[in-house]
Amino acid sequence: MHKKVAILGLGYVGLPLAVALAKKGHEVFGYDIHQRRIDELRRNYDRTLEVDEASLDKYPLHFLDTVKDMAVADIFIITVPTPIDDQNKPDITALQEASKTVGSLLKNTQGKIVIFESTVYPGLTENICGKIIEENSGLVSGKDFFLAYAPERMNPGDKKHHLKNITKVVAAQTEKVAKEIAQLYGQLNNHNVFIAKNIPTAEAAKVIENAQRDINIAFMNEVTMIFNEMDISIYDVLDAAQTKWNFLPFTPGLVGGHCIGVDPYYLAQCAKNLGYNPDVILAGRRINNNMSHFIVQEIKKKLKTSSEKTSSILILGVTFKENVPDMRNSKVQDLILLLKEAGHDIAIVDPLACPEKTKSCMNISLLKKIEGLKGKTYDAVVLAVSHDDFKAISITDLKGLLKENGQVFDIKGFWRKACLPEKGFNYWCL
Repeated sequence: MHKKVAILGLGYVGLPLAVALAKKGHEVFGYDIHQRRIDELRRNYDRTLEVDEASLDKYPLHFLDTVKDMAVADIFIITVPTPIDDQNKPDITALQEASKTVGSLLKNTQGKIVIFESTVYPGLTENICGKIIEENSGLVSGKDFFLAYAPERMNPGDKKHHLKNITKVVAAQTEKVAKEIAQLYGQLNNHNVFIAKNIPTAEAAKVIENAQRDINIAFMNEVTMIFNEMDISIYDVLDAAQTKWNFLPFTPGLVGGHCIGVDPYYLAQCAKNLGYNPDVILAGRRINNNMSHFIVQEIKKKLKTSSEKTSSILILGVTFKENVPDMRNSKVQDLILLLKEAGHDIAIVDPLACPEKTKSCMNISLLKKIEGLKGKTYDAVVLAVSHDDFKAISITDLKGLLKENGQVFDIKGFWRKACLPEKGFNYWCL
């Protein structure tokens, strides 16, 4: 049976979901608070690069800039961001506002379903969002309308693990509603759906998924720092260690973005609310947040810079991960700001990042292509993000970007197995 579905939040999660549901014949209403986003989508342009122009043009989607037109929906799905504030505490403002909006649309209705996909800590959906909806609708949760939680598992830039081929976890206030939304999402992934015991269980499952990754990467970052003092590359160590059948394939790096770098703080807040101090979770966050400082110190040591001597440094990549344009919570940005504070002259090349964003956040003009450097050379080149576009840079090209005896800092181990020049070229990787 086809449904009328309203989706609040049209980012990396909401837009692909909207398109997938429209493909299955559901009437989909998409809303986003950013007018520019709505205007772009109406022109079949997705700046996140998750949905192509043909898909936006082919399937019937109603992109709305006012919320009132969503009132006809049977199901409301909330996919707004849940970031952290300057104190690393959960900022649920967008979630609260979306709940208010849905509450206002539910007045004088019965039996509608409100699904939350945003990352939260256990209890937040029912105890906070549900209460807000009740206050703004005059209805009773679990009786007049029904709450559900279906945590997103999107991985921006990952074309392998997508809606159609990943397991979807769902939970709801009643068994009947859980089965109904399992049927809805099951249409998108060949019914590969797991119904969790209840909403808090599904919330907890989501928040530990990224916290687990964060902790494992923190371990890799910590041993990287240890081995660096012994002049041992972590990548060489991993080549050996990964030959064991049960070794987990995590790698070191700058952990940012709006999931792995954020979700552990939601779990930590949940623990603190219970009077428990989450040692391991926050230790992982401290190590990963310190990684940009560690790399900057290595750059300073290798370049032998001081307050009297600074260098010109080219940064390759500024987004929070490879092959996405998203710069939110990018730890590369932290690295760049630390280098700028030390007085270094910074240039950035990133084929996907937004030039306006780079200018406003770091006061640096972004170039999209290496060719835009027009023969300039640098004391150092830092490979910070392994975009596919950078694979075209040969060692000859790389050397051409450097001054004599320039230094390459290969954070991602991109060129470590390449045939490197013996003279006039210095190379370092994690």
